[in-house]
Amino acid sequence: MPTLPLYQVDAFTNRPFAGNPAAVCPLEGPIPEALMQDVALENNLSETAFFHPQGDAFSLRWFTPTVEVELCGHATLASGFVLMTELESQLRAVTFRTRSGLLSVRRGEGDELVMELPAYPPAPADPDTGARVAAALGATPLEVWRAPNTTLIALLPSAADVRRAAPDLAAVARFGTSLSITAPGADEPRPVDFVSRYFAPAHGVPEDPVTGSSFCFLAPFWSARLGKPTLRARQVSRRTGEASCALAGDRVEIGGRACLVVTGTLLY
Repeated sequence: MPTLPLYQVDAFTNRPFAGNPAAVCPLEGPIPEALMQDVALENNLSETAFFHPQGDAFSLRWFTPTVEVELCGHATLASGFVLMTELESQLRAVTFRTRSGLLSVRRGEGDELVMELPAYPPAPADPDTGARVAAALGATPLEVWRAPNTTLIALLPSAADVRRAAPDLAAVARFGTSLSITAPGADEPRPVDFVSRYFAPAHGVPEDPVTGSSFCFLAPFWSARLGKPTLRARQVSRRTGEASCALAGDRVEIGGRACLVVTGTLLY
């Protein structure tokens, strides 16, 4: 019976059962796309990552339970963690070849790992889109923006508003894209620069616990508003996770910790 190695890593946290769980499957070489999709559905996590050696880097792909995605931050962090802690502990950095170009993960300070992902500065959305977002939220956001990857961004007044938001997920799914809601984090018990939540029901993920790729557009958005090149972020889903963000030209350096919670073998 064929087998695949399987790791489950909680990303953007230093403790089990928090942050965002990602499944990671290290491979010796390519496997069929249909098999990767079946494995992702079986895992039933927001993302399953598959990587294998490719020249001086690693090929990396990400699948939700229903689709392959162009970019995933937390599963990239988890893949770097597996490589640098479980498989090749001498490595200080790894490079991945992906559908979003070359991405890297390196060791940061302490237990933090730092990803370098593309920066996607958002632009204001049109009034009709803003009205549809307000209807889906059941509240009128201060502003609505759209990221280059089409994710919609709703700016709310406070972290408390983000925490208690209960969007109509069927309405969000009809957008055909994802919705990020965000606000300043000054009213948090442990203040941060900004907080967020992320909903992607159109991609099989009703609410993503901690979305690394969202910082590709939230970091430039909040950096411009706050006049700060470095930021602390918290995604205030039920599981909660924290990240550091730093703008570096057309890239965003996103830092977070990770915690291994499962190792095993998948049989198929």
